[in-house]
Formats: sequence, structure tokens, C-alpha cells
Amino acid sequence: MPHPESRRLRSAIAAALPAAVATGAMLVGAAPAAAYIGPGAGFAVASSFMVFFATFLIAIGVLLIWPFRTAWRVIRRKRPAKTWIKRLVVVGLDGQDPKITERLMAEGELPNFQKLAEQGCYRRIETTYPAISPVAWSSFSTGTNPGKHNIFDFLDRDLRSYLPKLSSAHIGRLEKYLRVGNYRIPLKKPEIRLLRKSKPFWTLLGERDIWSTILRVPITFPPDKFKGAQLAAMCVPDLLGTQGTFQLLTTRAPEGEFKEGGMRQVLEGGPEEYTARIEGPENTFRVDEEPMRLDTTIRLDRQAGRAEVTIGDTEVELVLGKLSDWVELSYRAVAGVKVHGLARLQLLEADEHVSLYVSPINISPEKPAMPVSHPSYYSTYLAKQVGPYATLGLAEDTWALNEKVTDDGTFLQQTYDIENERERMFFSALDRLREGSLVCVFDGTDRIQHMFWRYTEEGHPAAAGAGDAPHKDAITELYRNNDALVGRVMEKLRPGDLLMVLSDHGFDSFRRGINLNRWLLDQGLLTLKEGADGKADWLTDVDWSRTKAYSLGLAGIFLNLEGREASGIVKPGAEAAAVKKQIMDGLRGLRDEERGEIGINEAFDAEEIYSGPYKRNAPDLIIGYNAGYRTSWDCATGIVDTPVFEDNVKAWSGDHCIDPRLVPGVFFCSHAIDNEAPSLLDVAPTAMELFGLPVPGHMEGRPMFSKDRLPQLAKQPSVAAA
Repeated sequence: MPHPESRRLRSAIAAALPAAVATGAMLVGAAPAAAYIGPGAGFAVASSFMVFFATFLIAIGVLLIWPFRTAWRVIRRKRPAKTWIKRLVVVGLDGQDPKITERLMAEGELPNFQKLAEQGCYRRIETTYPAISPVAWSSFSTGTNPGKHNIFDFLDRDLRSYLPKLSSAHIGRLEKYLRVGNYRIPLKKPEIRLLRKSKPFWTLLGERDIWSTILRVPITFPPDKFKGAQLAAMCVPDLLGTQGTFQLLTTRAPEGEFKEGGMRQVLEGGPEEYTARIEGPENTFRVDEEPMRLDTTIRLDRQAGRAEVTIGDTEVELVLGKLSDWVELSYRAVAGVKVHGLARLQLLEADEHVSLYVSPINISPEKPAMPVSHPSYYSTYLAKQVGPYATLGLAEDTWALNEKVTDDGTFLQQTYDIENERERMFFSALDRLREGSLVCVFDGTDRIQHMFWRYTEEGHPAAAGAGDAPHKDAITELYRNNDALVGRVMEKLRPGDLLMVLSDHGFDSFRRGINLNRWLLDQGLLTLKEGADGKADWLTDVDWSRTKAYSLGLAGIFLNLEGREASGIVKPGAEAAAVKKQIMDGLRGLRDEERGEIGINEAFDAEEIYSGPYKRNAPDLIIGYNAGYRTSWDCATGIVDTPVFEDNVKAWSGDHCIDPRLVPGVFFCSHAIDNEAPSLLDVAPTAMELFGLPVPGHMEGRPMFSKDRLPQLAKQPSVAAA
């Protein structure tokens, strides 16, 4: 019999067909996508009626051949002879820190976590090198080290141009088209390809006819294809093709460009009516790829503190200072083709000056312009269940808060609203799951700790002038919220269920940034072009013919290796080893003299910490920053001309991109495990064994339950909420 969830999804095909009209392509340019660094490259519409028609035929074909495919699967399926559980439920709390968790448990603030630990178990769980979400969750899903799954950071570098590119997905350009005057008709969809290697455990389970529902686990864009359903997460772009670009429509004079993830649009007119245009994706139906824009009118009622906003054909009423619900934005590419997105609006000021905040425009889940789910209609199915929801990989707008466009309260509302959307999806899936696995990752822990750590310690440079901030206890409240979520999950458990609650890493302060490229410049290992000042982004001021090493992204340092990089000068072998040693010796215990603290504990040699066919793609050195330190913002964006050490004054004041030994994650389980020191790599092989399947040889993790304990799992009653 087909899985009941599969039947429900199939019935959503009809509702999903209109969404096939638009498919997107990201064009990698000079400012590539980086989920934790800045805006991404342009996003172009690459659809036509041909694409719609082909998708329509495929959908009809699926319906026609479904009975035959089902019969064939029943004949050939290889279900395991013995499974030890009925349902595996995994709740991921991105970034939940063991130090905070253990303290609050001891204080009685987290009764459900405490009960889960007492009736089952609690351990700290080892994270990955580096302790960065895309790396960690990829190891969680595949049971392998980064040398086998090929994800080492948010960013990778283009070996020809040295410019950064997204590490997890390749999104090609529109190359085949028919030109008609100033327009072009796409003849082929741009390629969208996931760069994570090794199969995740849900794909392996599906090969043995075991269903999985996977909700917002990082590095699932484009989505995996397997027996189950999946909503993609981290690195899903917004409608502009970036990793989150907000827009500020304002009458205020420009004060320079936003450094991160934002663009200003000038409001014209007044005093009661103002106009502007909200920018959309580049229109690849046009030869010049001119961005599509929506005419926007703001009609003010200053006395009431309200505004009527018209965006294209959509009208919404705003109250000063209040964040709107999701608003649908529809951009017309050519006749008959529209691209749909969702944004939230906030009237920020309506006095002498008028300002309107427009959140990053999320790809519409009902009419997705790019594949955000598997099956493709699953995103539509979820929208019919829970209403409109965020699809952007980093949906909480950290950049607007960093730039002081929005405030703490707005950010918290965004974050909790997204958590509530995901919770509704999760419990709906849990109620429908009879057997198999369900994995859902909640991001709020990571996002709120990033932005509110400044209130947890005295003297943090980002907390200057904060005073008695109304949201200073946001992190403690967040952990209580997580505890309540875990309690609701425990109430839903049935006999034969196994629950895991875990995080991919912990957290710590980010008080000071370190510019590794400036340090390399001072050591004579990086050289600037003649006359360049090092102020340009993306290392464009670097003279590669005289540079031996450089830093890009958040993880580490690359050698400018001959035969690998386009202008490499360091010879493989003895010379490369000598340069590595020079850097490792220089960075070990690197001291911040201004603060009298150690900034870097050590640099780890990728040759020693990774194994597998893809370790050649890794940074040559992974940097183990001390607590309180991280790659500086300028280093992350390739600017050389700043001090080696500098204060971090942004709201983004906590981080985990440090020595992995300092930021393990948390691991709770509804049954006692036999592994005293679990690793993220252990989850995937444990899932295989729980469902009675052999652990594949390429997985490096080890199952958490001994052979003797497995028969006890089905007999042990499920845990109850506190």
C-alpha cells in the first residue's frame, strides 16, 4: 500500500501545476551568495510556456503510470526483516548550547529537557571541523566527515577567478534560448545541482521502502529525491537570487550603501502620497536582463499612524511600527508569465520622513520559482495546510537588524513567527506518520543567539548604550520556548517511537574579529597589486603572482597552490608543507595584545582532520579561534586593509565559528544510548540500525545502541512530558 502521506501529496498536483510557470537561475557574479556573510548574486527568471507545458505533461504522466509503479514497488521492495522501532523522530535545535542548557536545567527552568534526560539520556555531542551549520548538518545526514560529503563552509572559491561562490549548490546560467528582438525564449532550464556528496540516511531508508519526512534540514537545496517528502532549507535563495536582501523605501538622503544584505529605494512625492518601485529578479526573458520592478504607492494617514500601500495589484494596510503578515508580490516577466514571492512590510516612520521596510522576498511556496521541495508540489501542499510561510534559507532578517533598519522586537517577531510556521508543519507531519522517520530543524536558537548574545555579558562592544534593554533575556526565553516544544513532542510519542533532540554545535561570544588576510599581508604571505590599498571586496586588490596564501569564507586559509589555483605559485609537496607550517606556527596562540587574550588557539591541517575523495576541495587550514573571536566581517568579504584585531560592534554578537572543541552540541534521547561520547556522524548509522538495515561502509559514525540494547527499545514505554 502507498504511504498515506504520499496519497495526500499526490492529490496536491493539480494545485501545484500553475507554479511550474516560473523556474529560476542564479548567476554567480562579483558578490556571491553567502548565508552568513552577505547578499548573493542576481536571480533571473528562466521560464516559458514550454516549461509549463512540459511540466504539465510530466504531471499527467505521473498520474497515469502511478498504479503500475506502485505495483512494481510492491513486487520488488526489500523491507528489512526486523525493525527495532516504528518511528524515529529527530528535533534539531540549531545552535542550542550545552553550557546554557545544563545551567538552566540545574535551575529548574527546563523541566521537559530534564525529564527527557532522566528517562532516556543526555550527552554533549561532538560537532564538526569547522563548527558551521552547513558542514555539521551535512555530517549529521550522511554519517561522514566533510572529506566525503564535500561541504566545508558556506562559501567555496572559484579556482580561476578567486571569487567566492556558494559551496552547496551549482546554479547555472541561461545558455540556450531563441532571440526575438529584445527578448529571448528559453529552450532549456538552467541546471540546479546539489554539491553535497554521500547519500543522506533518509535516501538510504527510502531505497528499502521506508518513508521519511524531512523539514528544513540545512543543505537540502535543491531537494533530495527519495521515498518521502522534503522542504529545503539553508542556501535556498530569495526571489532576487541572494541569501536575503531587504529593501528600504525612504525619503531620507542616502547615507552610503548598506554593507550587508540591503538596498535603498528613494520615495518620491509627498506630503501624503509617495511612490517608489520594489526591485525583483532579473528578467532573463529580456536580452539586457533588466530587473523586474513593482510600482509601489504609500498613502499616509499621519494622524492615525497608518498607511495604505499598493504594490502592483496588491493592497495592504499598515500600522506604524507593526510588522505585516506575508504579502504576495507578483512580477510580470512577459505576457502570461509571472514570478511570485512573499514579503513582510513595516512602516518604520511617518513624520518628517517616511520609511517602509520590505523584508527579503521569499520564493512563494504555493507558486515556487525554484525547486524548494520534494516532491515539487509538497511546498504547495504545506501552504494549503499551514498558510503562507518562509522559504528563504536564512529567513530571519539578521542583516536589517545589523544595519539598524529594524529593531530587536521586529527581529524576535520574525523569528518566532517562522518557528510557529515550522511547528505547525512538524506536528502535522508527526500526526500523519505511521512508521518511518521525521526530521525537522528549528533555526530560532541559532538566530536569536547570534543577535542577542550582546545582552548576556558585560562589556560586549556590541552592547554599548544598550542600557536596560527590553529583550535582554531573549536567549533564556528562547530556551524555555524550546523546552515547551520538546514537551509537546513528548506528548505525541507512541509505543515504538524513538525521539532524538540535538543541536549541530553550541555557541559563544563574538567580541573581536580577526582579519587573517591582513595577518598574511603582514607576514609577507599575501601581496597587494601595485598601487592598491586593500580596501576592495573579494580580494580583488591581491596580486596573485606574489601571494602564497589567502583566506576566504568563515572556515580557514587556502594556499595559492600551483596547478590548482589559476595563478598558483606554491609548489605542492615540500614547499606547500613549509608554508603550512609557517602559518600554523604563527597562528598557534596568536595574541590580541590590545585585550591581553589569545585570539586563535591553533590552525588545523586539513590533511590530518579530513579523509575521503573531496578533501582536496577543503581549505588547507581550518582556524580554531578562541572563545570571543571569529573571522572579522571585512576578512569574510575579502577586504585586506583593516587591523588584524578589531571590535565587533554589530548586533550579530554571538557565534560558533570557533575551535570546535569549545562548542559541542546537545544530544537528548528518549532511550539510553551506549555511546558515552557521541558525534554528529553517529546519527545516520544509528538510524540505519534502528530500522534493521546494515550500516553502509562509507559511513564513519558508529551506532549509538549496542546489539544487546536494540531488542529493549520496543519494550520500553515512551517518555511523558513534564
